[in-house]
Amino acid sequence: MSRHRTSRRRLRRNARRIRRDGIEPLMVLSDDLEFAPLAVVTITRALWRYRSELTPLTTALLTLVSGVILHTAYPTWWPTVLTLTAVLAWALVIFGRWVNLTRRIERGYAAAVVLLVGGWIATAAALGPFTTPLPALLGVGGVLTTLPWWAHRRRRARVRVERTLAAWPDIANAVGLTGSRIQSAIVDLWGYRARIALARGQTVEDAIAKIPALESALGTRRGSARIQPIPERANRLELRVIETDPHADAITWPGPSVTSITQPVKLGVFEDGSPVRVSLLRRHALVGGVAGAGKSGGVNIILGDLSACPDVIIWGVDLKRGMELLPWASCLDRLATTPQEAETLMGDAVAILDGRADALARHGKRVWEPRPDAPALIVLIDEYAELVDEAPGAVRHADSIARRGRAVAVTLVAATQRPSQKAMGQGAVRSQMDVRLSFRVRERRDVDLILGQGMLKSGWHSHTLNAPGKFLISAPEHDIPRRARTYLLDDAGVQRTATHHAPQRPPLDSISATALEATTPTAQAPPDGTDASPSPPKHARPDGTQDAENALWTALRDAPADGVSIDDLMRITGMGRSWIYSRLQEHARSERVIQVSRGRWRATPAP
Repeated sequence: MSRHRTSRRRLRRNARRIRRDGIEPLMVLSDDLEFAPLAVVTITRALWRYRSELTPLTTALLTLVSGVILHTAYPTWWPTVLTLTAVLAWALVIFGRWVNLTRRIERGYAAAVVLLVGGWIATAAALGPFTTPLPALLGVGGVLTTLPWWAHRRRRARVRVERTLAAWPDIANAVGLTGSRIQSAIVDLWGYRARIALARGQTVEDAIAKIPALESALGTRRGSARIQPIPERANRLELRVIETDPHADAITWPGPSVTSITQPVKLGVFEDGSPVRVSLLRRHALVGGVAGAGKSGGVNIILGDLSACPDVIIWGVDLKRGMELLPWASCLDRLATTPQEAETLMGDAVAILDGRADALARHGKRVWEPRPDAPALIVLIDEYAELVDEAPGAVRHADSIARRGRAVAVTLVAATQRPSQKAMGQGAVRSQMDVRLSFRVRERRDVDLILGQGMLKSGWHSHTLNAPGKFLISAPEHDIPRRARTYLLDDAGVQRTATHHAPQRPPLDSISATALEATTPTAQAPPDGTDASPSPPKHARPDGTQDAENALWTALRDAPADGVSIDDLMRITGMGRSWIYSRLQEHARSERVIQVSRGRWRATPAP
């Protein structure tokens, strides 16, 4: 018998070898091998291979056997069978998702099959399994329930995955992971994932380097395989194969997900459907990616969430003359669009930082706790490389904020296309970024520039991202490479969001305002004693907006007691709603204007 078993193993091994060469093997039966054992083995293997397809037939046979046994030995048990059947069907409908029946139609199909089987068994126990018309009902019911089972997409996918992974020893040998083995596999809506135990001496990094070979061996499309380490064991990994890209289409932004800077903002969705949440409180953030990769969309999502928080003030720096950040002007307390304005703004941020640090030291506290009356300050810089080239003074201030701003809740969010050490300056800005978002990059070496040294080797492959909006995030709570896609917030959505949140933006706290005023030269009063007109905002371009600024102030000063509406101010000045709100906020912080009611403003009455 041992000799026969050895011969069969040799035949199977030789058959696999010649089949890989494209030759279909022929089974030769010699005189020293018995036909019956080979036939039994062949039939058993075929039944096991097609066990999923044969499940309806197996269920029908077990149903018939159960009816025979109950009618013979326990014919009075039919009420109990009916009761158990009804309870099980109800449980499947209500709790079926706990056993991976995620869709309502799947739970309904399972409950219907249970009711049919249980009802037939109860009737057969009471009347006999071969009583007319029970045999016909069993045959017709078996056929009707078999068709949905055979056609079910996820069942067919599970069978295909099981047969693919059954060849894992050959696949592992082909890609250089000999000795690794599959521990478990799960089929989900988008593909499947398998838990793999590596052989002794193999590492997750070894498997990551062989992803292209794995995709070829598994027969998947290019770029569909993901490998994630399992933190509990160094010799374990999760292989995920995406057969249907869940991020093929854009995902509409559902609206702000936070009401405080102390809550983690929601940037997008991972491939498994879970949200991408990250905290920006006391954390500097870096957003990188080539032009057209979705970097600006990610910045819009950050601004959309932060603008809904009444305990954070947002300043912006956009040296592209405000092309990216100007639509958010009504929600930005300050916006710098020239190098001179950028240096002034960053210097003022450092002054606020120093003022808050002095106040905390006087009161014996270590951190600044954001509140609506003591908001955090976030300075968002679009295309940081331009700041390095055109405003070196602002870069020095940014370096100071990166080093000292966390405790006092003064943080940076910088966006750039290629954050090299030269582009980010020679200071500490790049090294102090705790949160890093990498959209698609053009070169492999740019992965390490954005996410950190050694991240490419560890599986952070943002150079393979294949659609705008897809990104990888590295943060203290996200230390495993998982692909995600940010939400889509179009221009109309930006306008609606900024208009809605502009009236609720908080004023600067007294400590920060005092520190800021100490660095601002005091304007002299006019010699005739008349009220001085307010100076234009720091981010205004005098040549283009001075006339509109004068018209705005005149309209506010001559407004009736119930104020003037935003629409009237837009008509008088010829400017957009975001510009109007931005100027009103500037005047309100200086106590020159007041909001009489929602959407109506006027100048502060003279004492």
